[in-house]
Amino acid sequence: MKRAKKRARRPAAVSAPESGLLARQVGEALKAQGMTLVTAESCTGGGVAQAVTRISGSSDWFDRGFVTYSNESKEEMLGVSPETLEQYGAVSEQTVREMVDGALQYSRAQIALSVSGIAGPTGGTPEKPVGTVWFAWGTNKSVHAVCHHLPGDRDAVRAKSVQIALQGVINLLNGITKIA
Repeated sequence: MKRAKKRARRPAAVSAPESGLLARQVGEALKAQGMTLVTAESCTGGGVAQAVTRISGSSDWFDRGFVTYSNESKEEMLGVSPETLEQYGAVSEQTVREMVDGALQYSRAQIALSVSGIAGPTGGTPEKPVGTVWFAWGTNKSVHAVCHHLPGDRDAVRAKSVQIALQGVINLLNGITKIA
C-alpha cells in the first residue's frame, strides 16, 4: 500500500490575522482623518493592497495600488528616475521615496506607502542581502523612509513587509516619529 506524500504547508503570503487587524486600524485612522491611501509595491506584489481590500468598506479610504515589480514599471507608472534606479538600484531609499512621490502624483490619495526589497531566495548581494527591504511613507509635505533586514524565506519576508508597511501608515497618521 502506497502512502500519500504529505505536502509541506506553505504559510500564507500575508498573515491574515495580523495584517487584517493592522489593515482595519489603518482604515479607522484614515477615515477619522478624512484621508485616503495609495500603495506602490514591488517585492510584496500587491500584498498590502490585498490586505486592505479584505476590509469591507475599504473603498472609503483606499484609492488604488500600483504593483511596479520591474524597473520599467517604476519609471512608467510612478515616474521613478532611470538615473535613480541606475545609481542606487530598485532596493534603495531614493527609489522608495520617488515611488511615494509618484503614487501621490498619480492618485487622489493624501497618504502613500511604498515598499521595494529582495525577498529571495535569489537576488541578494553582499551589499543588499536577501531580506533587505526599503519602505517609505509620506504625504505631499514629507516622506519618511526606513530599511529593514528581515529573516526567513520569501513568504516570510513578504508577509512581514506587509505588516511593517501597514504599521508605518498607522504610525504616520498618529504622528509617531519612528515610523516603523
